[in-house]
Amino acid sequence: METNWAGNHTYRAAGLCEPASVDELREVVARENRVRALGSRHSFTDIGDTAGLLVSLAGLPADVEIDPDRRQVTVGGGARYGEVAEALHAKGWALANLASLPHISVAGAVATGTHGSGDRNGSLATAVAAVEIVGPDGAVRRLTRADPDFDGSVVALGALGIVARLTLDIEPAYDVRQTVYTGLSWDAVLADLDAVTAGAYSVSLFTDWVGDRVDQVWHKSRAGEPPADFFGATRADATRHMLAGADVAAVTGQHGVPGPWHERLPHFRMAFTPSRGEELQSEYLVPRRHAATAITELRRLGPRLAPVLQVGEIRTVAADRLWLSGAYGTDVVALHFTWVRDTPAVYGVLPAIEDALLPLGARPHWGKCFVASGAQLRAVYPRLDDFTRLRDRVDPTGKFGNAFLDRVLAPAAASRHGVRS
Repeated sequence: METNWAGNHTYRAAGLCEPASVDELREVVARENRVRALGSRHSFTDIGDTAGLLVSLAGLPADVEIDPDRRQVTVGGGARYGEVAEALHAKGWALANLASLPHISVAGAVATGTHGSGDRNGSLATAVAAVEIVGPDGAVRRLTRADPDFDGSVVALGALGIVARLTLDIEPAYDVRQTVYTGLSWDAVLADLDAVTAGAYSVSLFTDWVGDRVDQVWHKSRAGEPPADFFGATRADATRHMLAGADVAAVTGQHGVPGPWHERLPHFRMAFTPSRGEELQSEYLVPRRHAATAITELRRLGPRLAPVLQVGEIRTVAADRLWLSGAYGTDVVALHFTWVRDTPAVYGVLPAIEDALLPLGARPHWGKCFVASGAQLRAVYPRLDDFTRLRDRVDPTGKFGNAFLDRVLAPAAASRHGVRS
């Protein structure tokens, strides 16, 4: 059977189909007892698996339809961000933000709360103005921001049906300058993290968590020439990859040279394999007010993480109102880990990370590796029970359910973590 992108999960589904149209998708969903959407396979757990039939959306037309008056674009659920971005840019339009990988599907990224970086940039799901979902009876429900169920139906983990189309907010195309800096001290970061992350439209800090300096700062600016000095860090004298020894041809343009938004906001080029491919990933989104404590805790754990860590990344995400978003109700700092592909070793260090971060209100990214129980997730995702009730109403027979949802939506029990307010 097929595997996910990282190769660490083999799908257990009874079969795989690839409908070529929304009508065909509706027919498949209506006749199956258990069914689950398969996106671009960039999740690192069994979130996209099922005991029934997997449905790949790759065969659905991208159908990039721009509405310039509403400043919106409607796309097929299987469309990838890189494809949508190129189509938008060709017509003079843009999205406000992109994730580090342009290879991921729009529907899958939205459903798991995937994000880019920027103090004033919400997750990719915040751009969603409407969503069309094929429900258990094969009927299509269209929800907009005016619908009372909307905020629970965007970051929805695939639990409410299969997303056939999404409508996203757009804006006029713009240029971005990307500059990499080296030599930023942790003292400078902790002295004024707000100033560091506000230093550009999008800022990412890359670290191994063991040194006294951040390895690299990826500074993405929409306004003017980037500074020669960034809080004591200096411009890199050559193109940098965040992973030591990796091919720099895979990364987007650096050195402050202006380029189209979709060729600078992602870290990686569409035509190349992102990162190294053979890896696992985890991420925890911490309320911004606890970011300095979280960073201090991870630096303490650094020697324990080092044997399995390829690189860590720190980004920021603006607050939103989407129930299962990592940034629900609060601005967050996202602490990302790119691990070696050693499942036992990675899952061996996750409990220590969660013991340090969950009491601070950290929320695990839904599509990446974590060990938190349903009870622990309820402590940090305050609308999880509301979402469970919505799921039970929309999909009462559990057609779109799977083992992952059984775990994360399990009945609440007392959490072993208190959560700091």
